[in-house]
Amino acid sequence: MNEEEFAIVRGLVPVAWADGSFAEKEKEMLEALLDAYGANDAQKNELREYAKEKRTLEDINLQDLSAGDRRVLLQCAVLLTFADGVQDVTEAKLLGELAVKLRIPDDEAKHVISEAETRAKKNLSLLA
Repeated sequence: MNEEEFAIVRGLVPVAWADGSFAEKEKEMLEALLDAYGANDAQKNELREYAKEKRTLEDINLQDLSAGDRRVLLQCAVLLTFADGVQDVTEAKLLGELAVKLRIPDDEAKHVISEAETRAKKNLSLLA
């Protein structure tokens, strides 16, 4: 797992905490992403330790993310908000704030979020 991929997964931790709890389904999704990106044991342990404490959007370091990485992060964030099968109002609001934090233009962010929500809703059965 390279530094940019790690930064994407790390950037999802504040999203996982958006509704005030870091639920088991959210942990499972982050673990799956770590596996998909080929994280080593040290990287997995680092993320687990980082995620033990509630994180906010302020904890996301934009210097670690390219423009493309920021869009991937936003897409993954949308999917993560559906980890428990339902996107909470707080989580939906956070996505808009995340797009601003990531400096993604409003029209583009709306499109990215809408497309990712459609995919997430279509595949909710896979999260069960």
